[in-house]
Amino acid sequence: MGLKEDFEQASIESKQLPERPSDENMLKIYALYKQASSGDVTGDRPGLFDFVAGAKYDAWEGLKGKSQEDAMQEYVDLINKLKG
Repeated sequence: MGLKEDFEQASIESKQLPERPSDENMLKIYALYKQASSGDVTGDRPGLFDFVAGAKYDAWEGLKGKSQEDAMQEYVDLINKLKG
């Protein structure tokens, strides 16, 4: 399989992990998925009182400049690691 197919499979498997990932890993999963599928973050950071959306935005913004292919590979690797 190619990287895109591996990424799509990992996306499916991310919803079937044996246990819920830590908050830190959840943010990593989100940010890598967004970077891989959409590229660099766009738009304004959510409001100060929307803590979850702000944390997600910050995590995604932290990957700015990472290629979509690199993000896909890191996403696949992370999901495989979390599967055990």
